[in-house]
Amino acid sequence: MKKALIIFITLIPFLNFGQANKLFRQGLRTTDPTEKIKFFNQVIELEPKNLDAYFNRALAKNEIGDFNGAILDYTKIIFYNPDGDSYYNRGNSKYSLEDFEGAKADYLLALEMDSQFIDARYNLACANYFLEEYENSIENLNKVIKVVPDDARIYTQRANAYLALSKFRLALRDYSLAILIDPNANTYYNRGITFLDINYYKDANEDFSKSLSFNPNDPALYFYRGVTNLFLGEYNLAINDFKTTLEFDSLNYEILIGLALAYNKMNDFENAKIYFEKAKAILSEEFNDLTGINIFAETYWYKKQFYFFNENFEKLNAL
Repeated sequence: MKKALIIFITLIPFLNFGQANKLFRQGLRTTDPTEKIKFFNQVIELEPKNLDAYFNRALAKNEIGDFNGAILDYTKIIFYNPDGDSYYNRGNSKYSLEDFEGAKADYLLALEMDSQFIDARYNLACANYFLEEYENSIENLNKVIKVVPDDARIYTQRANAYLALSKFRLALRDYSLAILIDPNANTYYNRGITFLDINYYKDANEDFSKSLSFNPNDPALYFYRGVTNLFLGEYNLAINDFKTTLEFDSLNYEILIGLALAYNKMNDFENAKIYFEKAKAILSEEFNDLTGINIFAETYWYKKQFYFFNENFEKLNAL
């Protein structure tokens, strides 16, 4: 009887080990993150210090948006065996929660362990950007570009940082490099917006048209091209673009204002009044504590094109 008991006790660890391995492999094979979590939960119940199970469970939790749960798993791993990957991935989960300070701290720890961890360096630059540490963001991106000189997203991110510092020439250079590497709807759009911000309407118009050739179903592109056509004096083209945008959202006050401005420039005061009154009615309902031009204070036209809008507001308001 005693002999049987001894045999049973010595077999338990081996049985657990085999079962844990089987569950772990099943967790790796399944593509459903919720199923993955269930398998890795079972592995951890059998082997509470199986750090690989914690790591893979954290990845699955991150995939389903359970960022806090992922952070707890990465922290468990770091407690027992700190490594660059765990700091990096924990930083990503914090980044997803918009805890940019926490993300930055983890990316720095990952880089302490591996100074050549390029993904950690790039994500650190992104965290810098959201923390308004634009110079630091640029410095980190410079280091990334030395290693990875042909990735459009890196030049785009550096351009964003230059733009935040009002360094328009450098931003345009980087957006242009992104286009050379990967010409697509987004890269042309980014450069187009920058041209628009510095009143290079013709260049902006060309970039928005290029972007539309890749993605003809983006209402924002028609809107911004309509803006450039308006400032280029191409009022019929502006109206066509604004009306196309209106097909996507008939109650968008930005578009209604654009149409009012374009029709007013064409001396079609009847249509100008119709669209202006529609825009004003929508805004008055949303901002009922404001009066006069201040009703439009949150619009693109007031924020980005104030002098032009202010110049035309009284005429539109008097119709």
